[in-house]
Amino acid sequence: MSKCIIVGAGENYGLDFVKEDGDYIIAADGGYKYLESAGITPDMVVGDFDTLKYVPDHPNIVELNPVKDVTDTWQAVTIGFEKGYREFCFYGCMGGRIEHTVANIQMLSHIAEIGGRGYLYDDRNVLTVIKDSGVELEKKDAGFISVFSLSDLSTGVTIKGLKYEIENAELDNRFPLGVSNEFIGQESRISVDNGNLLIIFPKIACIFEKTCYNIIR
Repeated sequence: MSKCIIVGAGENYGLDFVKEDGDYIIAADGGYKYLESAGITPDMVVGDFDTLKYVPDHPNIVELNPVKDVTDTWQAVTIGFEKGYREFCFYGCMGGRIEHTVANIQMLSHIAEIGGRGYLYDDRNVLTVIKDSGVELEKKDAGFISVFSLSDLSTGVTIKGLKYEIENAELDNRFPLGVSNEFIGQESRISVDNGNLLIIFPKIACIFEKTCYNIIR
C-alpha cells in the first residue's frame, strides 16, 4: 500500500524512512527544513509558515491562513485523503509543544474513523489507533507495549500473545489498565469489537520497509 509521509515541525528524531514508488511526501510548515537538511524533496509543502517564517521556493505550495480551526498537519492529512491515500506515516510530529502531540494522537483516531491507518514515530516508539478491528504483531522477545481506550468505552477487547492477556474485555478512557504490557517472544494480537484503541509499541518492532503487522478486518 502506498503511503502519505508527513513531516511536521516537532522534534526531529530522524527521517529514517524509505520512499517507495507511489509514496507521497508532504512537508507541514517547519517540517520542510528537516526534509531539506536530509536532502529529501517533498512533493508538497503545506502550512501557514508561522514556524518556518518564510514561504519556501517550491512548485507545489498550499499556503494556509494562520487563523484556522485545524493544524497544518491535519490539513496535510485532508489533502492526502483527497489524493487517495489511506496510510499515513508521521515524522517530526511528536515532542516539542505537548499540545501538538495530543492533537496528533487525536488525528490518529480521526484517520481510523474515516477508514485509514496512521503511524506516529518518535525516536523509540510507534503510535497507532485501531477502530473496530485488530492488529497482529511479529514475535519480539522483550519490550513494552501499551493499549489505551480513546473512546469513552471500548468493548470486546482481546489481547493475546503478550504477558498479560484479556479476552472480550472492556477498556475505558478513565483508567489505564492496558499500560506497560510486555512482549514474550510470541506472535501477538490486539483487537477491539467496538471502540478506538491507541497502541504504543517499540519502533524496533516495526520495519518501515515492510508491513510489521496486519490489520484484521
